Amino acid sequence: MLNMFTLANGRLVQTEIADPSEMAHCQPVWLDLESPSPMEKAWISSRFGLAIPDDIVDDDLEESARFYEEDNGELHIRSDFLIDDDITPRNVRVAFILKDGVLFSVHGEDLPVFRLLRLRARRIPALIEDAKDVLLKLYDADAEYSADALEGIYDALEKVSARVLKQDVDDNAAGDALSAIAKEEDLNGRIRRNVMDTRRAVSFMMRSRMLNAEQFEEARQILRDIDSLDSHTAFLFDKINFLMDATVGFININQNKIIKIFSVASVALLPPTLIASIYGMNFQHMPELSQPWGYPFALGLMVASVAAPFIYFRRKGWLR
Repeated sequence: MLNMFTLANGRLVQTEIADPSEMAHCQPVWLDLESPSPMEKAWISSRFGLAIPDDIVDDDLEESARFYEEDNGELHIRSDFLIDDDITPRNVRVAFILKDGVLFSVHGEDLPVFRLLRLRARRIPALIEDAKDVLLKLYDADAEYSADALEGIYDALEKVSARVLKQDVDDNAAGDALSAIAKEEDLNGRIRRNVMDTRRAVSFMMRSRMLNAEQFEEARQILRDIDSLDSHTAFLFDKINFLMDATVGFININQNKIIKIFSVASVALLPPTLIASIYGMNFQHMPELSQPWGYPFALGLMVASVAAPFIYFRRKGWLR
């Protein structure tokens, strides 16, 4: 899919390109390519003289090649953007090329940050003035989206805390809590990776001296927002570790209770086993064996030997 964005009366106007003639007499500020076909890449090459390689969003690309400027003035930036959905939270690689005042973005799937910017640019006049504004606003929206995802983690962990810390936790509840904690830990790690990558990209833009004074100040504000997110992700990692340790501790307590029951039962059954072993000896002179009360006496002795330890353990509180 190829979307072209032009400025009209201070607003961003989106046009989905189905034919290369639609780009012939337009001067876009942003061309967004989502899973572009070879034909769409050929349209871009013919109209703007820009060759888009097939591996431009390859995750195995060397880190040193993610931020650079060509001799002809082309600026290349490759950044990760977060998708926080109910299926699989993930980071998606996006390649940006800034050439002759036009921003080209290439990615494999639609991104919430891109949708958010398109919505804002249609509603707010003069939000975007050139291609560099588009790139900065994308990173600004990315930081805001990451902050919203962090708030979601806070809410999810509060629910886990209510289950783990405010009521008795059985093994099933503990297993569910561990699953929820692991999911939020993975998302928090992706957010941390995302904001770190955004910081690197914005810092590169500032170092390249491509920004005017107003844009430079906006980039500094984005970096300040990202710094505040770092402290939140660190706090959440600590909270996640605490809840993980607490949940594992409750699982160990439940297991210890089961082991204690078996231990008490084993100790309580030792005396009757001893009594039965004594009267099972094949000695000739055992007075009780020849008495009519011998059998009920042995049974009563075994019952008493079981009851006595249980009464003792109960008074000690070991059966709780």
